[in-house]
Amino acid sequence: MPLFVLTCLDKPDALALRMATREAHLAYVRDHVGFIKVAGPVLDDAGDMAGSLFIIEAETAEAVEAFSVADPYRKAGLFGQVSVLAWKMTLGGFA
Repeated sequence: MPLFVLTCLDKPDALALRMATREAHLAYVRDHVGFIKVAGPVLDDAGDMAGSLFIIEAETAEAVEAFSVADPYRKAGLFGQVSVLAWKMTLGGFA
């Protein structure tokens, strides 16, 4: 099955919004752990969370986009930029 990189960068000064919706986001991600290979927050220069990065195994980029659109973070308007890119792993692996 194809792999995709989902990158979601927060709007400026949005850490409070991220923290306010974090539990709902984490619950949503736990419900979709079957196709998420790797995920975690992107950090800014101060070490604060400033975005999200996922490696997702899915049939299509549209399936990844649908996952992203339903994420509580995205529904709350947290992200200033979202991208879905096809990806091919050439080094490393997943457990």
